[in-house]
Amino acid sequence: MTVGDPSDMPNLVSSALKPLDINALVGPNEPDHPPRILLLYGSVRDCSYSRATAEEGARVLRTLGCETKMFNPSGLPLPDDAPIDHPKVAELRALALWCEGMVWSSPERHGAMTGIMKAQIDWLPLSPIGGARPTQGKTLAVMQVSGGSQSFNAVNQMRILGRWMRMVTIPNQSSVPMAWKEFEAGRMKPSPLYNRIVDVMEELARFTVMTRGRKDMLVDRYSERVESLEDVHKRVSS
Repeated sequence: MTVGDPSDMPNLVSSALKPLDINALVGPNEPDHPPRILLLYGSVRDCSYSRATAEEGARVLRTLGCETKMFNPSGLPLPDDAPIDHPKVAELRALALWCEGMVWSSPERHGAMTGIMKAQIDWLPLSPIGGARPTQGKTLAVMQVSGGSQSFNAVNQMRILGRWMRMVTIPNQSSVPMAWKEFEAGRMKPSPLYNRIVDVMEELARFTVMTRGRKDMLVDRYSERVESLEDVHKRVSS
């Protein structure tokens, strides 16, 4: 598997980063291609620390051998304020179907995740698109940045939202307080906070590889099977 070039990551101690051992994490006949990760962020400011944090995470993921894509929320309409074929909505939904795992990185604003972050998730339906549910059974890592002291309001809310979207939210998470002190020229300075982001990305990559080939089985529901049988019975009895 091709891995990314860590030369653009001065904070990373490459010898301490464990390679992603796909063979140790999957069973026979399971996918072995690079994990596909979509990163969403919750601010459209020119100096967006949630975007910069997501970008740092993407660099780690690529170094581990993952394929990453980011969605720019600028221009995304409010939920239900545009048709689903709006270009930004269609782009977001296509990326959600493409990925096998996600990273959500939001600022904390007024004690909560931003409306920009929530709007992106609200455009993703739980119901299938073209026969596939865009979030169900996929992995999720959550991160937040704050302008003040450390808080976990946004990551806690995103965990609830991830569960509602039927995602496998990994145990680890990142919260960066006083984010304006942690970045210089758009890049995160070395610190335990940076190391935590590396931890989260390593864990996300592993969980994604372990679950992606089993997600249909993991999210198979008795209640939905019963409902399907009832639908069949109604159809053949009518």
